[in-house]
Amino acid sequence: FDNFDTKGGANASPLDQETLERAMHTAQAFAAAPEGWLLFNGPRGCGKTHLAVAIAGERLKQGSQVFFAFVPTLLDHLRATFAPDSPVGYDELFEQLNSVSLLVLDDLGSESSTAWAEEKLYQIVVQRHEARPPTIVTTVSTIEDLEDTKSRIASRLVDGIVVDWLPITAPNYRDQRRRGG
Repeated sequence: FDNFDTKGGANASPLDQETLERAMHTAQAFAAAPEGWLLFNGPRGCGKTHLAVAIAGERLKQGSQVFFAFVPTLLDHLRATFAPDSPVGYDELFEQLNSVSLLVLDDLGSESSTAWAEEKLYQIVVQRHEARPPTIVTTVSTIEDLEDTKSRIASRLVDGIVVDWLPITAPNYRDQRRRGG
């Protein structure tokens, strides 16, 4: 959290800065006492993954189990468990995803949308939603995008009792650094 920039760079508006402040304060509170789900959405490079990793780091320091997964890579790993020489079985990996103290699903919506991928993501989301363990999701998608492309998953992600949506409107921080901003 120490190096998270809530100013959002030179092109950030006061509203952008406000969304960064809210996201950071909520992330810090969640790291101290995780309950429910956090969903960070906003443009690429606005700080979603940074905050998710900061939370994961704090939870690891406190002795919690954390599973961080970039969603496309996670699906690759799930597919690979079906190989005869896989050191990890599908059931073992799937159980780990569903039982870990804190699961971070980074960049939901960036994966190839196949029926198999949708089914696996839906199973993970449903099982964790029903059991309610702390979960963090990051996405560039809006709720409308998710409802259009992943309606079954979106139906769980709009549950305001479980999921706290934290929209971040700040511009891409990496672009500003590249330009010397």
